[in-house]
Amino acid sequence: MNRTTLSLIAGTTALAAVTGFAALSQPDAPGARTTAEAAAQLPVERTSLLCPAPSTSEIAETSYTSFTPVTKGTGGDGKAELRAAAAQSADGPAAGEEDGASDGKTGKQTGKQFGKQTEKPVLTPKEPGKPVTGDSSGSEAPALVGTADGRFAPGWTVQETTEVAAGTGRGLQGVNCTAPDTNFWFPGVSTEADRTDYVHLTNPDDSAAVVDIELYGKDGTLKSAVGEGLTVQPHSTDPVLLSTLTAEKQAGLTVHVNVRSGRVGAAVQALDDNIGGDWLAASADPAGSLVLPGIPKDATSVRLVAFAPGDADADLKVRLASPSGLITPAGHETVHVKGGMTTAVDLGDVTRGEAGSLVMTPTDRSVPVVAAVQVVRGKGDRQESAFIPATRPVGTRATSADNSAKGSTLSLTAPERAATVKVTASAGSEGGTPVSKTYTIKAGTTQDIEPPVPAGLKGTYALTVEPVSGGPVYGARTLTAAEGGVPAFTVQTLPDDRGTVAVPEADEDLSVLQK
Repeated sequence: MNRTTLSLIAGTTALAAVTGFAALSQPDAPGARTTAEAAAQLPVERTSLLCPAPSTSEIAETSYTSFTPVTKGTGGDGKAELRAAAAQSADGPAAGEEDGASDGKTGKQTGKQFGKQTEKPVLTPKEPGKPVTGDSSGSEAPALVGTADGRFAPGWTVQETTEVAAGTGRGLQGVNCTAPDTNFWFPGVSTEADRTDYVHLTNPDDSAAVVDIELYGKDGTLKSAVGEGLTVQPHSTDPVLLSTLTAEKQAGLTVHVNVRSGRVGAAVQALDDNIGGDWLAASADPAGSLVLPGIPKDATSVRLVAFAPGDADADLKVRLASPSGLITPAGHETVHVKGGMTTAVDLGDVTRGEAGSLVMTPTDRSVPVVAAVQVVRGKGDRQESAFIPATRPVGTRATSADNSAKGSTLSLTAPERAATVKVTASAGSEGGTPVSKTYTIKAGTTQDIEPPVPAGLKGTYALTVEPVSGGPVYGARTLTAAEGGVPAFTVQTLPDDRGTVAVPEADEDLSVLQK
């Protein structure tokens, strides 16, 4: 490898540390240093988060909680802020013009026009290590575009939680605001009459983004020309009603959001007439083995939806990581997923009163798959639903915002080997002293824990999960609330919070590029 190539690699990895969006890995050459020897974990210096518009209900109440963990190696400068995005359709009037409405054909919803981004931030964190909260009510709460740099960037997490007392989608809806990207998979959506599912697209950049929305059902692709080439204007949000993209009415569909140019944040809001609703976050990237953590122990129904991109079929072993070990659900030992088609399997009350996580592994060759489960709690007309997508492991550290003294459950699973993790409760948004506790998760088990609470807590607080030793750990946080006798709840998975990035040590001077 020549000097110029080495310098290019060093320059690219340095850029990754600044943006916090990517890290570069290079195959080791014979005699070269290993990645661990050559790379250092450095705090990211800038990151972005996008929060979808929370609800169209006039009686919705939404809270936002922002939190940045204290991270070693950061300087004393920096800031974070969330601002309202403009709300407009790709084909609607420009931001700042009159209110628009759906054209009834493309599903591009113009909704309420919020105009240009507001000069005053909606939410401004004060310091790392302490949450800051904000709230809104009614149907006019906008999508938010957020940026953080310096000491506020590493691990920045924003939770959006909405309570809807009645109507379609009533219950508790929660979502972690997401980083912009170019590729998203959402298994578990529906276009049936009792569901109203929107995919929310938010563009944080100064140029327009062009997006394709693809739908895959039990028989393959659902053709939809109107889902191609959607334009999301700069600094704006565009909720697209999925049932207007196709005439077919199916439950258990998979949506693929593919960004041709630019980047967006994407999340699906799934609202049901009978069993409430929640946000469906994107599944982890297609992989041969998947973990879906944090199925509540009192789940009365669990429905698995899986999709295999490409032409190859996938055969997967399905097991439940329970508090006592891995269990194979009777009658659901394996699931066959045809290439390019979506498969849905009703697992019933698979947890049987115990904490659980689904672990899916290939029975033979590995074929990439995406998956999610829809979970229902309650019975009869007092049911509430939520979604759990396959997720990445906790990694270096995971962060969960918007926890209270009651109503929060932390679910951790170690599917391969036993693991020890440290869980830290931050200071409260209005007062309280941080506290940490260490837990051991046995191999192949899931443990539901009542998380530690800051001493003298006032307001809400955040949780960080840091593996100390052992195998990979996967996690989820469940929030519960009483809504007129309905067991309202929402679940957010806990992948790595992207607080640090691996930056190989530069052996060469970047000035060689100028010669």
